[in-house]
Amino acid sequence: MARTLRDLLIQRAARLQERPALTTPDWGTLTYAQLRNRVEGVAFGLLAEGEPSPVLYSATGTPWDWIAELATAASGLAWDPAGARVPPEALGGTLFNAEAGRGPYHGREQVVREATPFHAGLDQGEILLRLARLNRPLGWDHETTVRLPLDRLDAAEARAALWSALFGGSHAMLATAEPTPPTGWRRFLGRQEAPPPAWDPAPFRGFWD
Repeated sequence: MARTLRDLLIQRAARLQERPALTTPDWGTLTYAQLRNRVEGVAFGLLAEGEPSPVLYSATGTPWDWIAELATAASGLAWDPAGARVPPEALGGTLFNAEAGRGPYHGREQVVREATPFHAGLDQGEILLRLARLNRPLGWDHETTVRLPLDRLDAAEARAALWSALFGGSHAMLATAEPTPPTGWRRFLGRQEAPPPAWDPAPFRGFWD
């Protein structure tokens, strides 16, 4: 069982390697293994040039913000809008997947604990407990596809939903607009299924309070 947010990422990637994890307009679909690789590439960049700021944030308005949030958690750092901005070079730029950050990142395995602070006064262990409680009524699992609005990534409810999707091993789809009502079946990832329903933020309100 995962005890930290770092554990959560690693365990989901190990168990669901080729299952879809994240779909975006620009990236297409990342599997869970690819999601972990992308997150760790950003984490290597964060740690490649010495000790980073202990509090970070990313507000590019792109899916890199979610990857940066995961990388921050996996590195044992805190996430807050008042924190230092994640260097753009780490978001797919010259510091992405920097070899100099590999050792420091793996060394963080010894220091990231349940009591490691993450966001809004909550530590990693408390956030996992909240995700577990939220998942019971949601019922999200690896068969679940969740559509989330790309232009709302900075909203607290959207971030809680993304964490919930990771906790459930679900497939998060970041879309630029709400879907129109389906008129029929469509092919998705090699099988026929109806589009996922529009996202409802209500279950995620107050998650970080």
